[in-house]
Amino acid sequence: MSVGSLDKKPRLLIVDDEPFNLEILSEHLQDADYDVVTADDGEAAWDLLSRDHAFDAILLDRMMPRMDGMALLARLKQQPELMQVPVIMQTAVGAAENVREGLTAGAYYYLIKPFQRDMLLAIVSAAVDFYREKRQLEQQLVAQAGNYGQLVSAEFEFCSLEEARQLTLVLSHACPEPQRVALGLSELLVNAVEHGNLGIRYGEKTRLLQLGRWQDEVEARLASPDYAGRRVRVNFSRTKETITIIITDEGNGFDWRPFLEFSPERAFDPHGRGISMARMLSFDQIEYRGNGNTVMAQVRLAVG
Repeated sequence: MSVGSLDKKPRLLIVDDEPFNLEILSEHLQDADYDVVTADDGEAAWDLLSRDHAFDAILLDRMMPRMDGMALLARLKQQPELMQVPVIMQTAVGAAENVREGLTAGAYYYLIKPFQRDMLLAIVSAAVDFYREKRQLEQQLVAQAGNYGQLVSAEFEFCSLEEARQLTLVLSHACPEPQRVALGLSELLVNAVEHGNLGIRYGEKTRLLQLGRWQDEVEARLASPDYAGRRVRVNFSRTKETITIIITDEGNGFDWRPFLEFSPERAFDPHGRGISMARMLSFDQIEYRGNGNTVMAQVRLAVG
């Protein structure tokens, strides 16, 4: 089965050898309008996934008989149809080394046992939204393909998240690998709006996501006289060797250094992965300047 349609309710696979955990996780997630499938160990999950790929996220217990969570994760990352599906790893409090090992293997979302319902829903929502956003961008890149490969120099301004999305599509098509660039560029442009111009701090966004109020807060601030006039400025330039995109917002800046690498300390938060993932997956170089309200992202071009 291929990946599910984006207009259907999100579909989750829960893998855990404890019946009580399967029951409570299923109950919370079904109540939140997720379509839930369960497997009681890694072997059962792998047998299911070999026939059915249509999941928006996989909740995976680390310690299980027959095949544990890390072994299943390794198999997932070897399968083109499954390697992009986000994995939410369940782990115990204080297991920093386990988190580092999981991050290296490609699990970027974590739940601490015993978990709180609000944090469970926030983490699952973040993983599903990330995956669906990626798939939607890929579909739009195909649908809106244009001849931007000749773009040499351009300047843009925008203020809203929807304008950020449209600019992502344009500038990604100006790069040789649009799908590689799109998600990371989208993260940087959205950061410039929400954290830069709208001044939503890290802890504040965590709280808003847990309450399900992040989108409402963004819209409210965009309409507020305190923020409505703020713009994000984007400069695009191409040479024979590189494409350079410089993004500048009108905010107060931030300490970007902790976010260049994805650390175990933030693995249990429902956000905070965007900059490190853009750096790892989308761009050859990312450099913040000044007080942090300007970021330069580069793509190296093949010279031949």
